Amino acid sequence: METHAHDRRHFLALTAGAAATPLLAACGAGFGGNDDKGGGSAADDVTGSFDWKREKGGTVKALLNKHPYTDALIADLKSFTAQTGIRVEYDVFPEDNYFDKLTVDLSSGRASYDVFMLGAYMVWQYGPPGWLEDLGPWMRNSSATGDEWDRTDFFPNLLQADQWSLKDGAPLGRGGQYALPWGWETNVVAYNTEVFSKLGLRPAESFDELREIAGAIKRKAPGAGYDGMYGIAVRGSRSWATIHPGFMTMYARNGLRDFTVDGGKLKPAMNTPEAVAFTRDWAGMVKQGGPPSWTSYTWYQCSSDLGAKKAGMLFDADTAAYFQAVKGASPASGKIAFHPGPKGPDGSLATNMWIWSLGMNAKSKKKSASWLFLQWATGKEHLRRAAVAGNHIDPVRKSVSQDGAYKDKMRHLPGFIETFETVVDQTKIQFTPQAQFFDATTSWAAALQEIYGGKNAKSVLNGLAGDLAAKVD
Repeated sequence: METHAHDRRHFLALTAGAAATPLLAACGAGFGGNDDKGGGSAADDVTGSFDWKREKGGTVKALLNKHPYTDALIADLKSFTAQTGIRVEYDVFPEDNYFDKLTVDLSSGRASYDVFMLGAYMVWQYGPPGWLEDLGPWMRNSSATGDEWDRTDFFPNLLQADQWSLKDGAPLGRGGQYALPWGWETNVVAYNTEVFSKLGLRPAESFDELREIAGAIKRKAPGAGYDGMYGIAVRGSRSWATIHPGFMTMYARNGLRDFTVDGGKLKPAMNTPEAVAFTRDWAGMVKQGGPPSWTSYTWYQCSSDLGAKKAGMLFDADTAAYFQAVKGASPASGKIAFHPGPKGPDGSLATNMWIWSLGMNAKSKKKSASWLFLQWATGKEHLRRAAVAGNHIDPVRKSVSQDGAYKDKMRHLPGFIETFETVVDQTKIQFTPQAQFFDATTSWAAALQEIYGGKNAKSVLNGLAGDLAAKVD
């Protein structure tokens, strides 16, 4: 289940201090940030023919977040040890304190853990101080990486999401490869087919339709036997995670940007006339068709309300709906379908995403063994088993997404496969990479709450843009 939506105030405080250090200027794009092989990487020490057993007898220590992807990994670790002779020791923490633990360990330089889970956004925090190993040289070294790993099998937008030059405002997909995509979520609409049928509704193809349907459900569903049902569940808490799923997806589909880059400097763009109008309309949609206690809503409340038949629609991670839709999981299971969601005015299905990635500690003393682990954990065999026998719902590899057993598993969910295939090529991180990301998006969520509460959208967003301009300069 998508658990990354918790308020990470501790994480923000820790990483904000790290991001402000002189290390940023010292590292710049030079820390593994070019595509030339080598550059002093430990990967250069691996020579000869590729051999899964080259670190036989070794141990790798992993830090993992409590998550269904983690469950699938742990269940399959015997396969890794059998293939490599390497043991994996691991600690698992709930996300409430997972990133605190990871940030403290990385910033200390102790390297208590060789490999770890991280979100792609965290590369913008952990990369510039030099905490993450650039995996590019490992990927390019045929002595270190087996042919079967096949980097071309990853959806390109996912691999590019963990690749960055470490320069604020610079696009993703260039520079060092600071993590590998492992499991991800795309943000789409899930809806209750039963209430849609009773009210004669069809999934929205435009944002205007979405707002109208949300309001109609809230008005009419109680009279159709759905007491207390409202129209649409979207996140609303004062957290960066409120901005990144449905809101940012629809924002991007409208051709809007969070920041622009002018002369190498970031300029906030959430106060343009078009952005103000969209934000006002989004807040209005929630007011007319959302839950009464929206300002406290995280992924958990959104997902739970869809499953409990309290929400007619959910605009969030597909996994948030998946875990309510599977047989016997909730009162609404068997009555949940998936849809790409509204298109932008020009037909855009630009979609924001979250990626759980795997990275290597730049201070690790066991980099060769760690790379074998990362290679296996993101390889075709493990990820196929994780998708078919576990709950790796959105495959990061094209071959797994087309696997017959995976498709058979997902066919009982109306629209899931079709929705995934419709949006996958237009799904990417829609934010501008920059070290102040978490602070900026948390402030953005607070501004959205103020507009929802009745304050003037233009005034609030002008104030937000002014505050952020000073922080990112």
